[in-house]
Amino acid sequence: MLTELTAGALADSSEREAIRPLAWVEADALARPRALDALALLAPAERVKIIAEVKRASPSRGALADIPDPAALAISYETGGASAISVLTEGRRFGGSLADLEAVRSAVSIPVLRKDFIATPYQVFEARAAGADLVLLIVAALDTSTITELYELIGALGMTALVETHDADEVSRALDLGAGLVGVNARDLNNFELDRDLFGRLADQIPSGVIRVAESAVTSAADVAHYRSAGADIVLVGEALVTGGDPIATLQRFLEA
Repeated sequence: MLTELTAGALADSSEREAIRPLAWVEADALARPRALDALALLAPAERVKIIAEVKRASPSRGALADIPDPAALAISYETGGASAISVLTEGRRFGGSLADLEAVRSAVSIPVLRKDFIATPYQVFEARAAGADLVLLIVAALDTSTITELYELIGALGMTALVETHDADEVSRALDLGAGLVGVNARDLNNFELDRDLFGRLADQIPSGVIRVAESAVTSAADVAHYRSAGADIVLVGEALVTGGDPIATLQRFLEA
């Protein structure tokens, strides 16, 4: 599944590049105001922090929510206490777009993450041109030379990489990059099975000074508390917010966990 998703994202970005060449998108990226300092704004605190996700669909569950106005949803997230907004920009299986990211960036004052299957410099420049402060890099999808190139480009553009891992070897690769923001995704992106305890098994491998992000398998405040007790500084929440009714009330329950 991860291979398929990455290949699809690359095909779609190639189509966009045929319309808007790299030089144009690079110019747009460099003309953007400076990205927010996500590492400073997401630094560990006494209470857990939440990255709230704008997510219309997923390969595992299909359609989740229409989200006709992603900016309005993002404003609700910020009002509810989210520390950052994640925006799915993959269109084939998640129903997202760069237009969603641009709309969210124009509506909130907190960091915005481009969550997609990033594998080329063009996609990184797209992220900055659309206003992203953070960009997701999935270790399992990228060889060492590619992820190093993309990680360095993200930093050169003033953004922060959220480096996503799924096992101990991937955590080591993330740390070798010098990543200051490391995620552990409970969802295996090859078969989409969930392991909520994976974060706890890997957390001790992530040293102090590196921000720890727990991703996936969150349906309740108890799940947030579980991750917090295992050492998570931040919990990324998507489906529970878009399917749970009132996102502000849901966020506030999660933040009190």
